[in-house]
Amino acid sequence: MKTPALAQQIIWLTGASTGIGEALVHALQARCQHLFITARNVEQLQALAEPYQNVTALAADITDIAQLQQVADHVRARFGRLDTVIANAGTCEYVDVDAFDHRLFERVFNTNVMGLVNTVEVALPLLRNSPRGYLTAVSSSVTYLAMPRAQAYGASKAAMTHFMACMKADLVHQGIDVSVISPGFVKTPLTDQNDFPMPMRISAEDAAKAIIKGLEKRPWDIHFPKRFTRLLKFMGALPTTLRFAITANMSLKKGNKDSSL
Repeated sequence: MKTPALAQQIIWLTGASTGIGEALVHALQARCQHLFITARNVEQLQALAEPYQNVTALAADITDIAQLQQVADHVRARFGRLDTVIANAGTCEYVDVDAFDHRLFERVFNTNVMGLVNTVEVALPLLRNSPRGYLTAVSSSVTYLAMPRAQAYGASKAAMTHFMACMKADLVHQGIDVSVISPGFVKTPLTDQNDFPMPMRISAEDAAKAIIKGLEKRPWDIHFPKRFTRLLKFMGALPTTLRFAITANMSLKKGNKDSSL
């Protein structure tokens, strides 16, 4: 089936209130027929949607499938379909191996993995009503190379990427395209909290441009900035001994077992 142009698409974006999501709201609204935006912060969502006639704010927590079903029901009542879903909502927490805490993993996996699963469950019936549905999720380029302190975040993003790859294999027979979005470092309120260097970090606006360019072509992996993601892919393909030597050297705890972060 022919892929509908962005100008004809009904799009649902989660995690819309800040960072990449907020930049996507401003960039997508001028390019699509209608944009539904979701996040937990009602005030921020409404402020984002207010200037645009074709943007509807529908607050929901992606870890609560009942709330997401209400969003899907609203979309169904308005348009009866979704053409593109951008599962952008997510979180990041880094691990201190000297203060290992299973609750950190539960928080990160519940948002990043189960939040994606919940989103897909309520969105699939609406995507099937599109001439050519499109399911996308924001993973991370960290999946190319295991990094220090990324046990929770990296593993959750790797799970997301694997989940989406499986969905791609199954949904191709239903005429639904699937992509994973793998950003490098992007300047957002979340990454502003990082306490380590972030090489080649780009703005949220540039990230939104790269994502929209990918949405128009629908490749499997929309990754950017290319100079950074290609380097990570190269490093991830190195022999195991060399790869682990490189990543061990990145650790903030190297050479000092008693150090703390």
